[in-house]
Amino acid sequence: MKMWIFAVLAALAVGASAQSCPSTCETMKWGTCDGPPCSCYLLVDNGVKQPIDCNALVPKCFLMKAEMYRARKGMSTRSIAGKPDETAIVDNDGIYDPECESDGKFKAKQCNGTDVCWCVNSAGVRRTYKGDQTLKCEKLVETYWIRLQLTHKQGPTVTKDKLKTAIVAELNKRYQMNPSLVKEIQYDPDARMIVVDVNKEKGDRTQDLSTMAYYMEKDVKVLPLFTDQSRSFTPVDGQNLEMEKIIVYYVDEEAPILHAPAPPCPIFFTFLIEILKNFKNFFF
Repeated sequence: MKMWIFAVLAALAVGASAQSCPSTCETMKWGTCDGPPCSCYLLVDNGVKQPIDCNALVPKCFLMKAEMYRARKGMSTRSIAGKPDETAIVDNDGIYDPECESDGKFKAKQCNGTDVCWCVNSAGVRRTYKGDQTLKCEKLVETYWIRLQLTHKQGPTVTKDKLKTAIVAELNKRYQMNPSLVKEIQYDPDARMIVVDVNKEKGDRTQDLSTMAYYMEKDVKVLPLFTDQSRSFTPVDGQNLEMEKIIVYYVDEEAPILHAPAPPCPIFFTFLIEILKNFKNFFF
């Protein structure tokens, strides 16, 4: 009798364990979960399974690696405007195959498998000129301020206050962003433009702004990264407001260095050589 009860309990435990492992990954549509023991992963290269947490947004560096892997395999990937600060940068380089730390952070130096290298910020956006393999990237500079410049489709008339409340709620619910980090929201109804400033304290390494922005970019520009492929709407006063354009500005704790140092002037060296020659002739 005891053996029979033990067998039933063991079977129930196995069944419960199997049921607790989801068949899909909610926060990453390309993620896979299996077991036992249950674990979820993302393919980032041939046979390379990157463990991920499907209850949280997946770090941007891992997302970019997965996108590049899928692209190589021919798989699917798909007014008040302006910079918030004179040092703000925009990602004009597009996606590349990044080098990631084990925790999903970008490595400070990126080369995309070539001899051309550059330094990136914590969002993986190039913040220096492009050099060769000798380029030094001393540290990963943190992005502490992100500006989301959004344009919504033609739709219902909304007020700034109701729009602000709705956007803060959407950032928290869909993108797991702390509402206290939303510092300002501006709205130009004539241009249908919304500008959202998301800031954290300099030195804070606990909040990841770039991953939130990356998920939102994919929602607006391509297809959601979430398993649920429903387009993202911002419900405002009982009506849905859909975004059609997005530009993301990144402000780092240190200003970017986008231009290579100027080479020493050859005229100066020619002048210096002539002085040394005359100096030698004068004394010798």
